Amino acid sequence: MHILGSYPNRRMRRMRRDDFSRRLVREHRLSVDDLILPVFVLEGEGRREAVPSMPGVERLSLDQLLPVAEECVALGIPALALFPVVDPALKTLDAREAYNPDGLVPSTVRALKARLPTLGIITDVALDPYTSHGQDGLTDAQGYVINDETVAVLQKQALSHAQAGADVVAPSDMMDGRIGAIRAALEENGFIHTRILAYSAKYASSFYGPFRDAVGSAANLGTGNKYTYQMDCANSDEALWEVGLDLAEGADMVMVKPGLPYLDIVRRVKDTFGAPTFAYQVSGEYAMLKAAAENGWLDERACVLEALLAFKRAGADGILTYFALDAARWLKQG
Repeated sequence: MHILGSYPNRRMRRMRRDDFSRRLVREHRLSVDDLILPVFVLEGEGRREAVPSMPGVERLSLDQLLPVAEECVALGIPALALFPVVDPALKTLDAREAYNPDGLVPSTVRALKARLPTLGIITDVALDPYTSHGQDGLTDAQGYVINDETVAVLQKQALSHAQAGADVVAPSDMMDGRIGAIRAALEENGFIHTRILAYSAKYASSFYGPFRDAVGSAANLGTGNKYTYQMDCANSDEALWEVGLDLAEGADMVMVKPGLPYLDIVRRVKDTFGAPTFAYQVSGEYAMLKAAAENGWLDERACVLEALLAFKRAGADGILTYFALDAARWLKQG
């Protein structure tokens, strides 16, 4: 960048003086079109369960979720992302419930698409809600998550979601080769329009704690960790390898997760590939902002909108955020 002029000929504050000039030169804007709402769905009817570590977020049965989805449409939010809260009795070592065509996720997808056909439905493709040990894949006798056997189950899971009508399948498991395998399964079965949002740069982060509480995998995982398949938080170049591989294997969009602590990764991914790039403002980020606001330490609206704008400034095309409904309402108010 070449600096043109110097003080006093160049007074940078001139363009900041009035609202009209600040608006004219604003480089990035946050829109409702940028937002995706993650939701937690339960079996049954008339069920609402608060998530203690995520104030304002609830696990909802389908009948309670439908009004939320309808509000998304009314506000103009393009899509919601489904995360299942699976009955512990259905959790097994082989995660077979993950591809049950009549399971919680396919049933929810069918109901949502029947009621709200224009709302984008994104489904999570990973086994941690379905395994008795809380890992994202199948394990061997030593507890190591085995790759290729897991990918075979993920193929079945993604296909069951596509058959139910999911618009986007989002593999969040971080197994090697799963994007190519899922793309092949979709193509072979005629689901040529089903999009893949690959969690390509998903880090082994400590910011996921409240999410694991919400989906009920925290107790199953116990003192275990996901270091052998999720990325090392210290690595940046490795993220570009992962993203490049996923795009080559057929991903339509790529994800960086978590969000704010990894905006440098979002920027590098966008600059390197120019592909549709998404970021996830994860549960820990939400919990921190919410707790600070509830204690009166931060202005919730101002700080949330500032944080979401930071994603856009870093290069994100879309943001998964538990603040999506609030942010859409605030943006509508102006």
